[in-house]
Amino acid sequence: MNREDLLRLVDVIHRDKDIPAELIFQGLESAIGAAVKKRLGAGEDLVVAIDRKSGEINIEDDEGVYEFDLAELGRIAAQAFKQGFIQKIREAERDVLYDDYEARVGQIVNGTVQRYDGDALVVNLGRTEASLPREERVRGETFGPGDRIRAIVLEVRKDGPRVRLTISRTHPDLVRRLFELEVPEIADSIIEIKRVVREPGYRTKMAVISQDPKIDCIGACVGVRGSRIKAVIDELRGERIDIIRWSDSLETLVMNGLKPAAIHLENIYPEVDRHSVTVVVDDDQQSLAIGKKGQNVRLASRLCGWDIDIKTRAQFEREEAGLPPEPEEGSGLAAAESEESPSA
Repeated sequence: MNREDLLRLVDVIHRDKDIPAELIFQGLESAIGAAVKKRLGAGEDLVVAIDRKSGEINIEDDEGVYEFDLAELGRIAAQAFKQGFIQKIREAERDVLYDDYEARVGQIVNGTVQRYDGDALVVNLGRTEASLPREERVRGETFGPGDRIRAIVLEVRKDGPRVRLTISRTHPDLVRRLFELEVPEIADSIIEIKRVVREPGYRTKMAVISQDPKIDCIGACVGVRGSRIKAVIDELRGERIDIIRWSDSLETLVMNGLKPAAIHLENIYPEVDRHSVTVVVDDDQQSLAIGKKGQNVRLASRLCGWDIDIKTRAQFEREEAGLPPEPEEGSGLAAAESEESPSA
């Protein structure tokens, strides 16, 4: 291999595998050093240096410079060079891939379903494959080979010579990233998504706030005739999404979070020592506030970061008067958690 061939090899690998040229030169130096040691029996102090511009190879140790032609390596030494160089390139390729996807954790990736590996889906992302475990898939969603799929990068790790990627379709950040793609005001930081809570496949609550008083944060996320939110719902295969206005006031945030139930601010009673909030509602609003199987109050509680207890006016007044609750009386989060959660 002459100098021109060496430089051409480095350039081809650099372009095809997106590996920095410096790493390729270092791999060549290491592989040539191992091969020369095997051929000549040189010591550990042997140093191989390749000129990055001319491709000239310099080999030396404590005894001086070696005048050595790589064509004279012989079969065994040449094989050692080949194996050493391939190993270095694979390690460099793995490191580049790892660094690339490590920087994309929490970001959306697009891929094509290839096959099932046990309970996990194997998804082709182009440069590598990713695993979509059963617990990271939404209950009821089905995919077949060849289907296009969107997910977020959940975990990246090195496993020997390979990079293992885990992706997710259940993580709340998937909703966040989808809205960033659909709503320019979010991508431009005019509207900020403060918090997203989700029961995958069923319902999501997302709190937003506008940095520009002239822009309605909820209207911008919904879009004209619901076009923006519909695109997200379609991607999530019909999952219901509630968009609420964020507030630094706990009472206002609780009132917004419990929508579509109609809640009045004067009927919200925080208990700081218990980190809980009691909400008094009209009889016809109790089921709406709690939601199916407690879903609405459960998500609102996670959104606000406080336990929420829903009570009717009659229940609240009996407790204030020190009277025992009526038979079969239950309310709020305690009642909701007694039923089976539908979360995936």
